[in-house]
Amino acid sequence: MVKLQLPNPGLEDRIPSHTELEVLEKEEADSRPKWDNKAQYMLTCVGFCVGLGNVWRFPYLCQSHGGGAFMIPFLILLILEGIPLLHLEFAIGQRLRKGSVGVWSSIHPTLKGVGIAAMFVSFLVGLYYNTIIAWVMWYFFNSFQEPLPWSSCPVTDNRTGYIEECAKSSPVDYFWYRETLNTSTSIADSGSIQWWLLLCLTCAWGVLYVCTIRGIETTGKAVYVTSTLPYLVLTIFLIRGLTLKGSVNGIVYLFTPNVTELANPVTWLDAGAQVFYSFSLAFGGLISFSSYNSVHNNCEKDAVIISVINGFTSVYAATVIYSIIGFRATERYDDCFDRNILTLMNAFDLPEGNVTQDNFEQMQQLCNMTDPTLFASLKFETCDLKTFLNDGVEGTGLAFIVFTEAITKMPVSPLWSILFFIMLFCLGLSSMFGNMEGVLVPLQDLNVIPPKWPKELVTGLICAGSYLIAFIFVLASGNYWLSLFDSFAGSIPLLIIAFCEMFSVVYIYGIDRFNKDIEFMIGHKPNIFWQVTWRVISPLIMLVIFFFYFVVKVNEELLYSVWDPSYEEFPKTQKVGYPNWVYAIIVILAGVPSLVIPAFAIYKAIRNCCQKKKDRTGLIGATSETSINGNLKNSA
Repeated sequence: MVKLQLPNPGLEDRIPSHTELEVLEKEEADSRPKWDNKAQYMLTCVGFCVGLGNVWRFPYLCQSHGGGAFMIPFLILLILEGIPLLHLEFAIGQRLRKGSVGVWSSIHPTLKGVGIAAMFVSFLVGLYYNTIIAWVMWYFFNSFQEPLPWSSCPVTDNRTGYIEECAKSSPVDYFWYRETLNTSTSIADSGSIQWWLLLCLTCAWGVLYVCTIRGIETTGKAVYVTSTLPYLVLTIFLIRGLTLKGSVNGIVYLFTPNVTELANPVTWLDAGAQVFYSFSLAFGGLISFSSYNSVHNNCEKDAVIISVINGFTSVYAATVIYSIIGFRATERYDDCFDRNILTLMNAFDLPEGNVTQDNFEQMQQLCNMTDPTLFASLKFETCDLKTFLNDGVEGTGLAFIVFTEAITKMPVSPLWSILFFIMLFCLGLSSMFGNMEGVLVPLQDLNVIPPKWPKELVTGLICAGSYLIAFIFVLASGNYWLSLFDSFAGSIPLLIIAFCEMFSVVYIYGIDRFNKDIEFMIGHKPNIFWQVTWRVISPLIMLVIFFFYFVVKVNEELLYSVWDPSYEEFPKTQKVGYPNWVYAIIVILAGVPSLVIPAFAIYKAIRNCCQKKKDRTGLIGATSETSINGNLKNSA
C-alpha cells in the first residue's frame, strides 16, 4: 500500500486535536450554524447532488452509448470514483469544521488556492444555472393557458397563414428560439435585453435570495419541498407515461444493451464525467454542509446513502423521460404513416378506412399493379420507429423542445406542463443552494467580508452582483453564452480541483492521520476499499479522464449550434466556429480557476522565501543591549 507523505511542518498547530475538537463543538454551539436534524442535512446534500443533469443529460448518454450497456461503466465508476471522493469531502469538512478555503489552508497554507478555485467555479456555474431556472419559470408562467402557446404556430398579421419561421420548423422550436430566447444568429450579435427573460431572471435570483438569506437556517427549511417534490412528480409522470401508447417502446429502447459500446473509450470517458458532475464534487458546497455536522456523525454511511440515491435517481429519471420519448416517437411514427396513407388514398381515390398500417404494404403492391406510372410518381416518407427513438437530444433541447412537444399531445396538457416545470424548478433551486454555500463560506474564510456585516446583507450582495453579471444570458445571444459557460466553466477546473483534494488529503495531510480522524469520528477505521480507492484508483481515474478530455478538446474544432432561418438546411441548427475573441473567454472560464491553484502556491512560496530573508537580515543587523532588569533586548 502506498504510504508516501510529503513534509508538512506546522500541521499540528493549524488543526485542532481530537480533544480540542469536541470542546470546539460545544463552544461553537451558539455562534456557528448547525442542522436542525439529520434529515435536513441529507435532503440538502441530495438536493445539491441531484440536479438537472440527472434528468436531461444521463438519459441522453444512455441512449447514445448502447442503452443498458452504459449502466455498466456508470455504476463501476460511481463506486470507484464518485463514492470515495464524496466520502473524503464529507469527512474532511466534518473533521476540520470549516468551508473549502478554511479546510485546504489548514492542511497546508499553499493549498488555499484549491478552495479559491472551487469558489470561482461555484460562482461561474451559479451564474448560468440560475438563468436556466429563469427559463423554467418563463415556461411555467406560460403553462397556465389552454391550449399551450407552443402547441401551434402563430398566424401572420394579415391572418392568411402561419409565420414562415414557425411553418418551416415546428411550434415548439419556434416558441423556444423565437418567443423565449429571440435568439440572434451569432454569439457576436448581442442584440438587446429580452425584458420577459429579465423579469424571470429577477424572480429567480429573488427566490434564491429568500431561500438562502440566512444560509443553512433558511435553505434547511426549503429542502423539505425542493428535494422531495421532484421524486413525487417523476413518479406521477411514470404512472402517466406507462398509460400512453408507445411508452414501453421508449423504455425498451433505452435499456436494450449494445455490448459493443463497452469497447469504446468515449463511453467510459462520458460515464466517468457524468458520475463526477452528478455528485456536485469539488464545488466546495458539500465540504461546507458537512462542517455543520456533529463531530461524531457517521459520514461514511451518509456518503454511501447519498451515492445510492444519486445513482437510483439517474436511472429512475431516465426511465421516466424515455417513457415520454417513446410516446412522442410513436406519435410521430403514426403521423408519418397517416401522411403516407393519405397520399395513397388521394392518388387512387380509395375509400376512407380501406388502408391501415397493417395492410399498407399490401395496398401499395396492389396500387402498383393497377397503375405503375401513377404509383411511381408518388413520394412516400420513410417511417421508422427506431429513427424517431434515436433522435437523441440533451440539455435544454430535451426539456424545452422534446418534452414540451410530448406534453402538447397529452390530454390536459397544461397540468402536465405545470408539473414538469415545477420539478425542474425544484431540481435547479436545490442545486443552487450548494453553489451559494460554495461562494459565501469561502468569502467569509478569506476575510473579504467584514465579520460585523449581517448574513442577510452579504447574501444579498452576492445575489445582486451575480444577477447583474447574468444580464449577458438574457441578451439575444444569451443562449450561446450559456452554452459556452456550461462547456468550460464546470469541466476541466472541477477535475483539477478534485484531484488536488484527494492528493492533498492522502499525501500532504497524511492518510494515516486521516484514518485516525475517521476512526475518532465514526468509531472504526476505513476498510480496504476506501484505502485502495483514495490512495491509487480514484486519483488515477481522474488523471485518465482529464488526459482524454484534454486531448479530445484540443484536437476538435470548437463549434456551437446557431438557429438561423436563412440556413439552407433549416430547421436544423447550423454548426459554426467561434470568433477568435471567444477563445480568450474560454481561457478565463477554464484557465483562471485551474491556474489559481499553482499561482497561489507560487505566491506563497515566494512570500515565505522573502519573509525568511527579511527575518535573517533583521537577526544579523540586530544589536544587543542590557536592559534594566538584566534581560537582553534587541534593537535593529
